[in-house]
Amino acid sequence: HISARRGDGVCMYTSWSSFNTQATNRNTDGSTDYGILQINSRWWCDDGKTPGSKNACGIPCSGLLRKAPSVLTFEFAVINCPDLPLSRVAWRNRCRGTDVSKWIRGCRL
Repeated sequence: HISARRGDGVCMYTSWSSFNTQATNRNTDGSTDYGILQINSRWWCDDGKTPGSKNACGIPCSGLLRKAPSVLTFEFAVINCPDLPLSRVAWRNRCRGTDVSKWIRGCRL
């Protein structure tokens, strides 16, 4: 159900980056997490700085730093990059069992 997926996306935005679309966090292994979903440069995107980056999603990390939050960012990540761990572990730890409809109540979807 699309609205449930959107609610999950908003739940994860809140959990990971507090809706900070410009968020970057450097990790001890030299990689960086980017954007509202904190997608990692070692495995999922290319920042041109992380040695041995796999870029499994085939996207530049800079494309994850958007000025306006978009649920479509979440949908793109889950649909085009199904191995992205955010679609499993983090969702399970932070959003599963949560009434995600509260995140999108009042939105025109």
